[in-house]
Amino acid sequence: MFERDTDIYCNRDALREDYQPDELVGRDDELNRYKTALQPVINGEQPNNIFLYGKTGVGKTAGTRFLLDHLVDDAAQYDDIELTVKMLNCDGLSSSYQIATRLVNKFRNESNQISTTGYPRSTVYSMLWDELDKYGGTILIVLDEVDHINDDSILYQLPRARANGNLSEAKIGIIGISNDFSFRDDLSPKVKSSLCEEELQFPAYDAQELIEILQQRADVAFHDDVLDSGVIELCAAYGAKDAGDARQSLDLLMKAGDLARDRDTETITENLVRDAREELERGRIREGISGLTQHGHLVLYALITLEQQGETPVRSRDIRPRYTSFAEQISVDPLVPRRMRDHLGELSMLGIISAVERNEGRRGGTYRQYSVDMDVNMVLTALEETITEVGVHESVADKFDQDTTLGKYT
Repeated sequence: MFERDTDIYCNRDALREDYQPDELVGRDDELNRYKTALQPVINGEQPNNIFLYGKTGVGKTAGTRFLLDHLVDDAAQYDDIELTVKMLNCDGLSSSYQIATRLVNKFRNESNQISTTGYPRSTVYSMLWDELDKYGGTILIVLDEVDHINDDSILYQLPRARANGNLSEAKIGIIGISNDFSFRDDLSPKVKSSLCEEELQFPAYDAQELIEILQQRADVAFHDDVLDSGVIELCAAYGAKDAGDARQSLDLLMKAGDLARDRDTETITENLVRDAREELERGRIREGISGLTQHGHLVLYALITLEQQGETPVRSRDIRPRYTSFAEQISVDPLVPRRMRDHLGELSMLGIISAVERNEGRRGGTYRQYSVDMDVNMVLTALEETITEVGVHESVADKFDQDTTLGKYT
């Protein structure tokens, strides 16, 4: 029933997020600064604490893995350097307690793991200091998606563990990686001064940089003459439009390859790329919206109705009355303004809406304006259940068949 298909791909995995090329392209300046920040490790000195920020898909995690792999290999050449690197993705972990228990278990073998609940926080920290000192030497702890942590206790305790007398054998360096540009601003001053000792910003890729990345991966992934002229450039153009996200560009190229395989064509064309983009965008919207809470759906629906009335970009204070009205229509208590803004931030991180920061000086202050960043019809389709509960707002009425309450889009 199944036969190996090798007409399109040589190595499809080369287009995946976890593929590690021999060389990272498009990030020379950032990697040079990152390498300088890591230099104390190879000198046998106390490592810097480093904070990286930038949007999703701009090479923060890939660059970190690339440099740390080289750092580990190079450190092994020196007898006086004992280097340990541990990476922890904080997605799904919202408290310092959860981070601390995961780190304890990272440093313990499988037969000696601790429960993630039931201990006083001070006990968990004591366990963590014991494990770190048992390892000794230089230890780099990478906290990816660090902005998921709601309290900053662990972000204060780890960088200052040696200075506070909790460690005597281990020298700790923390690398925090965040997609949220505002996360650093919300940290307490004492945490900011420790965690953000060295700051690196990874800007969005431009179209030319995306072309270089896609070409590098395509040379490994596809057979010769499979890609039509212009396919790489089109994928890069879409990626540059979608906030310079290399991950999305690679996903798009792989989806186009999969469509070529499914449709039994010999080449990947620009039309296949366009079809692939539509499929990916529809799936991305559906997946992103399905993971939101009821209030997230209401906030997004409110923004869409304002978009259809030509009132975007719009500030959160101007979204709030519409959101509050929708919530009251289904007998739900509206969230306070700050929690509503959190949902706007989440929608922005998912790429469903865009957020642009404005600064009007001392008098006007700094604020953000929001607008929908995806096909409105697709978003409305994914919000079908919410619209059924709230009702079809007059601003989107023309998107529906007149013969049904919700119906299909015309």
